[in-house]
Amino acid sequence: MNAVFRTDRGRIRAHNEDNGGVFHHKQSLCLAVVADGMGGHNAGDIASRMTIEGMEYAWNEANSQIESPDDAVEWLKSTIFEINAAILNHAKEHPECSGMGTTLVTALCTEKYCTIASIGDSRCYLQNEDGFSQVTEDHSLVNELVKSGEISRADAESHPRKNVLTRALGTDEKLTVDYRTIMFEEGDFLLLCSDGLSNKVSAVEMKDVLESPDSLELKADTLIQMANENGGEDNITVVILEHCPGSERG
Repeated sequence: MNAVFRTDRGRIRAHNEDNGGVFHHKQSLCLAVVADGMGGHNAGDIASRMTIEGMEYAWNEANSQIESPDDAVEWLKSTIFEINAAILNHAKEHPECSGMGTTLVTALCTEKYCTIASIGDSRCYLQNEDGFSQVTEDHSLVNELVKSGEISRADAESHPRKNVLTRALGTDEKLTVDYRTIMFEEGDFLLLCSDGLSNKVSAVEMKDVLESPDSLELKADTLIQMANENGGEDNITVVILEHCPGSERG
């Protein structure tokens, strides 16, 4: 399984509160993670970093008993629950971090399937023989307005409250995370990203980049360059996974 991770501050923000990574494990298991932090005084950076570090630590400690999608969901649930508690506890102990939180989208991939967990508006897309599609659903005020029919999908693109989340990691003890398992086969791509990419690069443009003959590294760099050329107002984070049995790089 080939993989690449890239993150960029963008052209406007003073700090990068995004974080992410790709972590390999035994039995050809791979974990990809993207987190987009939020909160004043750079607390978003702390929340996203705690999330990535927590996911990586738990992954390195995993006992390789992830043999089915159900196992993957249970591992993700317990790990994310612990990270949520850690972020809440950190905020209690450090008043300057009060209100911090982060989005999370993560994909636990094997040679046959990927189990995806998401909370917030960082996204996962799948490119396979059926085309290019968004796997996750945004947990945002604007998406709720679209679902209820109050505004159109086109209106959502320029809505003034587009960045208001309805769910995030580290903001509430009651945690509601979406889980979904999809088939992952040779030649397929997964794209995980923060909204710094999805707000600036269209699905059609993402699809074209993934279908190009370029290396994974160049694909990721191209996507970040496109987001910056379209304004770059936000931090931009990209993970691309390519199902390619017998090869592995991070």
